[in-house]
This record gives sequence, C-alpha cells and structure tokens, in this order.
Amino acid sequence: MSLAGKTLFITGASRGIGLAIALRAARDGANIVIAAKTAEPHKKLPGTIYSAAEAVEKAGGKALPLVVDVREPDSISAAVAQAVERFGGVDICVNNASAIQLTGTLQTEVRRYDLMHQVNTRGTFLVSRACIPHLKRASNPHVLNLSPPLDMSPRWFAGHVAYTMAKYGMSMCVLGMAEEFRDDGIAFNALWPRTGIATAAIEFALAGEEGMRHCRTPEIMADAAYAIFNAPARECTGHFFIDDVLLYETGVRDFDKYRVDPTKSLMPDFFVPENTPLPPGVSLGPKT
Repeated sequence: MSLAGKTLFITGASRGIGLAIALRAARDGANIVIAAKTAEPHKKLPGTIYSAAEAVEKAGGKALPLVVDVREPDSISAAVAQAVERFGGVDICVNNASAIQLTGTLQTEVRRYDLMHQVNTRGTFLVSRACIPHLKRASNPHVLNLSPPLDMSPRWFAGHVAYTMAKYGMSMCVLGMAEEFRDDGIAFNALWPRTGIATAAIEFALAGEEGMRHCRTPEIMADAAYAIFNAPARECTGHFFIDDVLLYETGVRDFDKYRVDPTKSLMPDFFVPENTPLPPGVSLGPKT
C-alpha cells in the first residue's frame, strides 16, 4: 500500500479532516493539491492553505496550495488545470469542503440554505465533474466524498432539513456517479465517522471545547481514507463506509488511539444507521 507519486485534489484541506487526509498521503510522498478558501489566518479557525502546504512538505509530500471557492466553476476549473500542469494529472479527488448549520426550517435563512447546498451538493458535483476527465487517465482513480450513508430515517431530517438534504446530495453523487463511471474504472465512495471528529466544526458550531473531548481525532478518517485509496478502484466503488467498520476490516484493532480523551464517552455522529454494529471489542463508553 502506497500513494507515492499519486496526486490528490482535496477540497477544504487547510484544516481538520481534509488536512489529516493530506498528511497521511504525504507520508508516502504523494502530491497534495490543497484546494481551500483560507489564505489569511482566521480569528477562530486554525490553518491556511499555506500552513497546510508547509505541513504536507514536512510530512514528505509535495504541496500545491490554491485558493478555491467550490461555489465557483471557474475557480474549480482553474485549480484543476494548475494541478494537472504541476503534477501531470489527478489520481484522487476528495470532496471534503462542507458547510453546516443545524437549524429547523423556520430558523434557516435562505442565504444559509443556499450556502449549504452550493458548497456541499453543488460543490461536490462540480469538483468531481472537473476532475473526472483526468481521473479517466489515472491508473487507480478514486473519488471520495465525506458524506453519510443514505439512511432515510425521518429523525435525520426533522431537526435540520436543509443541512441533511445538502449532505445527502453529496452521497447521491456517489450513488449515481459510481454507476455512471463504472466502465471507466473510477471508484466513487463515501466515508463517514461513527463519532464526532475533533474539528473546528465541532468546537465552534456544535459542542464547544468540552464536546471535543468526546470525539475521535481526524486521524481515524485519514487512515480509513488511505485504505480506500489503496483499494483497486474497479473492485471498490459505490460504498458508504463507516470509519471504524472499514478499519476493523483492514486489520485495525486499537481504536482507543483515536480518542481525544480516553476517560470520556464518545459522542455519536449524525446519520449512522442503527443497523451499523460496532466492531467487536470496540466501545463508545469511557476507557476503564
């Protein structure tokens, strides 16, 4: 298993899960296109495309930091063209950029509705569309969307219809494109965490500093993504993976290493179907 020399185009890679995926691939000597909006330090959110690029280079990879707005087709096209010019192609596309607001219908302003759909569903569609012609020429091409299984339980919609639709739109891209491009050998898969992941979204939008202690680290998603990227694309497509289930199937047994605070119980994430059992020996309770 190695991503040496592979080129990954990752949206939202300046921090969080996107950056963790980038660093995991960089350890193999991969080329990382950091496609994100943050060029200047944010007063709350950590990292910029340039700090991410520095971390990628230190990890052993080659970095191309690009300011990209996934809502703008021209911005996407220009970034993909620069990636191909710099590295010769695109082997893996990671649709990680996302917008979140957990509000009910009457509390969701139109501009926030539009933002979530433009970034999540539309952005995923446009970035995938721009990368596909280059992925067709790759030896083991993968598209990975950081989006949930398509579980149509009403409880996932009732509290935040707009957000759920926007995230499920990303997953519908997986469902449709996996079949559409099956004969081209391009794998389209989704990856979703069983628990909260310690990112800025958790800290500032959902659960605060205390909530972070009930999360797993982004490295669990990075390790799961790495396993997907190394799978044969023609044999691994159209799946909606849960991080710990996938990693257990690849031989991982120590999941405590991914806990932010082993003394705290883990916070379940949204959208994980009830019929998704924990891997044998894995618990969401505090480590005793």
